[in-house]
Amino acid sequence: QVRLVEFGGGSVQPGGSVGLTCAASALTYSQYSLGWFRQAPGKEREGVACIDVDGLTTYSDSAKGRFTISRDNAKQTLELQMNSLKVDDTAMYYCAATALRRCATLRGGQGPKSGAFAFWGQGTQVTVSS
Repeated sequence: QVRLVEFGGGSVQPGGSVGLTCAASALTYSQYSLGWFRQAPGKEREGVACIDVDGLTTYSDSAKGRFTISRDNAKQTLELQMNSLKVDDTAMYYCAATALRRCATLRGGQGPKSGAFAFWGQGTQVTVSS
């Protein structure tokens, strides 16, 4: 059974940094594109970043320039380094995996398309406040 587990959430002040890690098991990791999504209270889930099987990355406009997604196929981990955090970045962050080789993205700089991802972690909370 495919399992994704996120680590690294927490509380941080505006302008600070947080790194998230997602550990995957029971899937042929290198053959999956991977993504990060987030959902704030009262808001819809939104795509943040995606990395495909060749390491090509895409970001939502809100994440571009501040967040970095990376993957380690040997360790079967996915990371999201978030810098220059804003209060609006407060959300539950989820990692996800899709058997698609390329990242499917939404138009208008909205980042990866959640409907393309079959496997999801349970999420880790990131809170940005002063």
